[in-house]
Amino acid sequence: MKLSAPALRRRSLLQAAGALGASGLAPAFAQTATRPATGWVDVEKAARGQTVYFNAWAGSDRINAYIQWAAAELKAAHGVTLEHVKISDAADVVKRVRAEKAAGRQAGEGTVDLIWINGENFAAMKREALLLAPWAETLPNFRYVDTTGKPTTRNDFSVPTDGLESPWGMAQFTLFADSKRLPQPPQSMAELLALARRQPGRISYPRPPDFTGTTFVKQALIEHVTDVSLLSRPPVAADIERVTAPLWQFLDALHPQLWRGGKQFPQNPAAIRQMMSDGELLLGLTFNPNEPANEIAAKRLAASVTAWQFAKGTIGNTHFVAIPYNAKAAAGAQVVANFLLSARAQARKADIAQWGDPTVLDIAKLPAAERALFPSQPLPGQVAVTAPTLPEPHAAWVDPVEKEWLRRYS
Repeated sequence: MKLSAPALRRRSLLQAAGALGASGLAPAFAQTATRPATGWVDVEKAARGQTVYFNAWAGSDRINAYIQWAAAELKAAHGVTLEHVKISDAADVVKRVRAEKAAGRQAGEGTVDLIWINGENFAAMKREALLLAPWAETLPNFRYVDTTGKPTTRNDFSVPTDGLESPWGMAQFTLFADSKRLPQPPQSMAELLALARRQPGRISYPRPPDFTGTTFVKQALIEHVTDVSLLSRPPVAADIERVTAPLWQFLDALHPQLWRGGKQFPQNPAAIRQMMSDGELLLGLTFNPNEPANEIAAKRLAASVTAWQFAKGTIGNTHFVAIPYNAKAAAGAQVVANFLLSARAQARKADIAQWGDPTVLDIAKLPAAERALFPSQPLPGQVAVTAPTLPEPHAAWVDPVEKEWLRRYS
């Protein structure tokens, strides 16, 4: 997810901290909206004939085609019409729902039935009671979600989802390199530093505030902080210098070994990918685990390129779908969300020929016939063994870390 979708990128994540308040806790969700029916059979009956207005980013032809495929499947199997309301930024949809609440619109009187969302936009909707009362974990297909191996399916940028949004896809910090040039890839930031010392000038990362560059720095912070639990809540100003000191010590050691002595940094992951392809750099970085496989399929990377994540885990997050408190087609929206969690829909979405967005499911939990929908072996360029997903630090850490990085290294 890297991600193509703006909902999956950092959209001034600092706003999330303001939305949550100093405590980092969000108030109760909306209680005014109720389920259209009790029991899943009744939900399906209520959904039949409904039109679900799905507000989702439209900047990718592959994603748009996937949503069109889902619409056809939902119409045939459930009698639900899925209308893709094409948006450029989920924040605009949050503003619309907020305005509808201010205008006094009640349950069933909204213009948005389902929204593709995560991060600060979810935090704002949760805080302002703009979401339908908990429904996500009652979906029949939720039992197949990998909530253990992928804990971000229940925790959205350090904000508990509390059943207010349903997971749809994954993103995770991933590295890739040509196995002919790097047969033993580093499995931690410490090993990355050792590699950089052995081969100076062959490694770099994007300059923050590029999202992937900031993620690289946050990964280093997680691996070096004394108490990682401190990162799950907003920082205390007086403690920031102490908590981040090991990070700067690590980067001070790493930067002289980087490309151009750490005096310059590539602007984005695409630049690094090209430099890696040309042999100038040893490895590339991405937030979409399937990107290297996509690049191999497009013949922009060699077939000998492999992807991996650090052995003890890398930063990841989940993107979700949510239902506003005043959705007209709340039942239909739940049927759509449940279908998007089905093995067939998740397998198609994970297929690099279709979209290449990693699944939120624990494939081992699926019945044998549904497990067979997923490749038994990774394709060239896909991560062979997925590492644990480490939760994002609280959004309020981003600003002080980026500002200090720029002060020290820009």
